[in-house]
Amino acid sequence: MENKTLIALLASAMLSAAGCGDNAGSGATEGGSVSSAANDIGDTLATVNGLKVGSKDFKAAAARKVPSNGKALSIDEKKEVLKRLVDEKLLYQAALVEGLDKDPKVQKVMVNTLLREAVYAKVKNSDFTDEALQAYFDEHQEEFVVPEKVQIKRILIKVTDDRPDADAKGEAERIQGKLAKDSSQFKDLANNHSEGPYKRRGGDVGFVPMDGKPGLDKSIVEEAFKLKVGEVSGVFKNDEGYNVVMAANKRDKVERTFQQMKGSVLRKIKNEKLKSLYEGYVDNLRTDAKIATEDAKLDGIEVEPAAAPKHPGMKMPKGGPLGARSQLPGGLKAPKKTK
Repeated sequence: MENKTLIALLASAMLSAAGCGDNAGSGATEGGSVSSAANDIGDTLATVNGLKVGSKDFKAAAARKVPSNGKALSIDEKKEVLKRLVDEKLLYQAALVEGLDKDPKVQKVMVNTLLREAVYAKVKNSDFTDEALQAYFDEHQEEFVVPEKVQIKRILIKVTDDRPDADAKGEAERIQGKLAKDSSQFKDLANNHSEGPYKRRGGDVGFVPMDGKPGLDKSIVEEAFKLKVGEVSGVFKNDEGYNVVMAANKRDKVERTFQQMKGSVLRKIKNEKLKSLYEGYVDNLRTDAKIATEDAKLDGIEVEPAAAPKHPGMKMPKGGPLGARSQLPGGLKAPKKTK
């Protein structure tokens, strides 16, 4: 279909606003907003192949057309608003005919909309008193401590078919000898010789706590913590090859007060509440659902690692699942902050 792409884009917004039952889709408005109650549409102003356009959605859409001077809309302007709402119903139905409700991206929009209204709307920041936040902080104080960290720079020389163990070790020792005389060469030597994932950053792995960093061998962290700032390690071997590391900088452990971390405490306790509500909501759905899984087939499915980020130095947003709009179980986005 020639207009399939256009319909898909519009459907993605409108399906997110779709209600349930015979009046599915009645919640869509011009801005893709959702009525507070999907079945309470007010007076019926139009019917499109069985789908109704109600006065509540009309008022919400028409309100955006009212000029800043407050002048009332003319009958022609009201007809235009109603025409737009009818068009939305037609596009929604066309999207269903095209099967776009089966598109995983559209389904994800629908799922997030459902959870936002059925689960997330039940939790507000004001639900959590200062006393509750203080109690949580006291019980989990260690979680809000910034641990001691070391900025690690690393050069990796791998053992390959073309470079046997002795040659790889010799190359690493040659590089370490240069660094022992002048550690300021580390970036250039890493750029030119390292075969590690941080080569393009001059070997700079970033600041790492004692408990490590995903994808970074524990031996690298342990060796770096032994060093003084600016000191270069000797050559040592792990499963990846021969390594030379430098402790470029260090940060001391920092303990913070409740007042300093109050916002973080709220995000954590709120996220735990949301996860609990999510799990309860899905468990109820499972109770009434007929589900059949074929776990035996999982062994035969090869899973490739996810593609590495284009910017390996880019940090994830802070604040956890709520503060960063990160994900809840199943890859679902957490809601925006509510007061």
